[in-house]
Amino acid sequence: MLGWLLWVGRPVVVPVIAALIAVYVLSTAAAAMAQVPVLGRLPDWVRRTLALGAFALGVVGLFVLVINNLAQVVSVLPRYETNIEALITRVASLAGIEDEPTWENVRQATFDQIDIRSLAAPALFSLQGLGTTLFLIVLYAAFFLAERGALARKVVIAAGGPAEGERTLGILARVNDRIGRYLLVKTIVNAILGAISYLLMLLLGIEFALFWAVLIAFLNYIPYIGSLLGVVFPVLLSVAQFGTLWMSGLVILALSAVQIFVGGYLEPRMMGRAFNLSPFAVLLALAVWSSLWGVAGAVLAVPMTASLVIVLAEIRATRPIAVMLSASGEV
Repeated sequence: MLGWLLWVGRPVVVPVIAALIAVYVLSTAAAAMAQVPVLGRLPDWVRRTLALGAFALGVVGLFVLVINNLAQVVSVLPRYETNIEALITRVASLAGIEDEPTWENVRQATFDQIDIRSLAAPALFSLQGLGTTLFLIVLYAAFFLAERGALARKVVIAAGGPAEGERTLGILARVNDRIGRYLLVKTIVNAILGAISYLLMLLLGIEFALFWAVLIAFLNYIPYIGSLLGVVFPVLLSVAQFGTLWMSGLVILALSAVQIFVGGYLEPRMMGRAFNLSPFAVLLALAVWSSLWGVAGAVLAVPMTASLVIVLAEIRATRPIAVMLSASGEV
């Protein structure tokens, strides 16, 4: 019943969860601004407003980037078709099958079977849904940040007295600090991965490099599968763009090297014990949340599960559950 409710309530729950995760990142980033000489003199609410404004601009930029790249892809599709046709012809010639398959046969069996007009309406509806979701995330995040000041007073009243309220506030402070540090570091790691991938793709001459870099950084929230998808998409584009297999192999080597460096060296050293989840718990979380919420669930699965483990570890009654879900047993 709970799973069904989460699945039915996906349009409402997903933006709320995403906004809550964004608030943790923004609050931690605003607190980190206190170490900057000029920004450190500003009041807390000003730093949070600056972080929220940067987040809103980033969301708007992401939506504009998606729309612009879709329009550009449509314009270069004829050139991509020509490159793929030439590649198929060369491969067929090397294999000694110059007649079959030809590009006409391949196109008749694939692209000609697709009705572009029938796909236009769902695609536009998906873009409209994406824009609505991004707007709700920014809106909810703004309200969450605005209500942080009154949260402490509410907790004391709900706990039934000053003593219990202070104890509850202490637990919440530790939980918020650990979750915020984890999410902020994970976001920084993903940004570094996207930046390095963007520079490499720019040097290799891959079109839409910025879009693919943002997608790689976004997919890195999904463990295991996200890294694979982040490499596959630009590689497929390079096949259509250059029409050569050796260039695609070079793209695979370059992007895989970045993924290995960030995932195997940089991320473990920056994350420390923050990402302390059992591989089985990660896979189970991916299976459950992606089944309920699709791609959004896959992206949110690990941040939600890691945050849940941190919360369970701070409560004595639920600490054994956190130990079982952790990788090393140290929570």
